[in-house]
Amino acid sequence: MTGFATTRYWYLDPRGAALALVLGAGVALGCPSAAHAQHICAADLNNNGDAADEGEQASCLSTTSGAWLCPIQEVDCVADAMGQYSCPAGPQYACLVKSEGGPPACSPNQCADLATNPIVDEPPMDDPGTEPDGGIDADGNCLGNIEIFSGRGVRCRPAGLSTTFANCCKDKGKIVKDGMGSSISSIGTKIAVAKGVFTGMSAAYTAFKAGATASQAASAGANALIVGLDPTSLAVSLAINFMMEFLFAGCDQQDMETAMLRSSGMCHEIGSYCTSSFLGICLQKARGHCCFNTKLGRIIQEQGRPQLKAFNGNLWGTAKKPMCRGFTPEEFQALDFSKMDLSEYYADIEARAQSDIQIDMGERIDAYLKAVNP
Repeated sequence: MTGFATTRYWYLDPRGAALALVLGAGVALGCPSAAHAQHICAADLNNNGDAADEGEQASCLSTTSGAWLCPIQEVDCVADAMGQYSCPAGPQYACLVKSEGGPPACSPNQCADLATNPIVDEPPMDDPGTEPDGGIDADGNCLGNIEIFSGRGVRCRPAGLSTTFANCCKDKGKIVKDGMGSSISSIGTKIAVAKGVFTGMSAAYTAFKAGATASQAASAGANALIVGLDPTSLAVSLAINFMMEFLFAGCDQQDMETAMLRSSGMCHEIGSYCTSSFLGICLQKARGHCCFNTKLGRIIQEQGRPQLKAFNGNLWGTAKKPMCRGFTPEEFQALDFSKMDLSEYYADIEARAQSDIQIDMGERIDAYLKAVNP
């Protein structure tokens, strides 16, 4: 389930303001002057069907005639023997003199006013996953619908205009612990862990804005990160590195949740869709995923769905509206596990050396001590 698209009057803010936008901090942003902020243009320079890559959007330039000039593919006009200027890109494009001076120039790309043509944004996915819908009887049996290895639809955004060209899907290592396939820890718990990292990042930014050094900001973020969380559920050192790298990127909370679960091997990527557009031109893409509570859950879902008629023709839904439901007990019983390749999961278990376990335990003890004595 997704919310309604919204419009925003967006200016090309510098990367340094991105986190303030993400966290909702009340800070003044250094926007361009009014002459540059009201009109923008976009062009698909690499012919990939969108204008979401760096250099494919720009603020337009004011001219002496009152018209606007797009700097993308801008070229100087050429004068003939009579002193008449023409555009090398084609006679249909006007030659304009920029307010800042210089020779007449033209561009094949048109400008549009953001006041009348605002950027349209799709909100983050709103999929809480399967909610408990029934009680239990005296013997502890579930009285509601049972779903096995259910997931949640989420998205992250690759580098684009809305993320200030930071890759919010970037793999930063296995941050969220798998729990060895346990079904006890739900996808909601994993999301709570990811939200804890976002809380830590918020604390780090507050400290940084108050004048703290990068090291002091990281310490403030680490303390906030582990309060209220079971540190055994995440790799603390990796989470802190992840938090600090995302600090000045334009990534929102769901970006970070998805990136953490994705890099931990718990997500199936379905595809990409446009999440921000201007005059029908895509400025920002997002990657839709189904994320599960364990890597084993993701592997069984990926290899089990093709075996079942219920998923034939629609294995995962769409990138914008993922179908992440779990298996019913009847479907789970019908799965042929002899046809599944679980080597990816077994390799993880075998690769876990004794030294890794010792480091992991050390992190858990240190995290608990910091939580008790910050």
